[in-house]
Amino acid sequence: ESKNAVDVWDALAEHMPMTALVRNLAKMTAVGLFKPMGEATKRAAAQLADAEAIRKARLHPMTALVALKTYDQGHGDKGSLAWTPVREIVDALNDAFYLAFDAIEPTGKNHLLALDVSGSMSAAIAGMPISCRDATAVLAMVTARAEKNWHVVAFQNRLTPLAISPKQRLDDVIRTISGLSFGGTD
Repeated sequence: ESKNAVDVWDALAEHMPMTALVRNLAKMTAVGLFKPMGEATKRAAAQLADAEAIRKARLHPMTALVALKTYDQGHGDKGSLAWTPVREIVDALNDAFYLAFDAIEPTGKNHLLALDVSGSMSAAIAGMPISCRDATAVLAMVTARAEKNWHVVAFQNRLTPLAISPKQRLDDVIRTISGLSFGGTD
């Protein structure tokens, strides 16, 4: 019974660690804790925008992106939980996604990333609200933003250098990858 009580979630949310907060945003919204312009919403949004808290929690950009996409769709892929996404939380998760790149520790090694850009990469990853192509774009961004020595190529029936910049946003990187002509995978 207490798992559906707003007061219980409000008390828990006040000192909830970052990863637990990200994992429970949907439930807290579904029970009514997060609502537009609400105090709990403001607290959670501020926590999700705290670069130092994200770094300490070692929140990975992929974790933040999956949380963002799941929360924004208003329902999970498993179970029956549904909620109306709150704009402030969606915006804060988007900020958390980009802030999470600063939490990645560089290896100092050379990296060559070869991204499959064939048509099959548009398929969804099982149990996640993102495509295989989106995942490769995020991982390319992680490398580009964390490492000094890296190069990205696309492969299909030939290798094609990709002009991906550490300053690009996710939608730009996905557009770059998606804009290539797809051939057979070799």
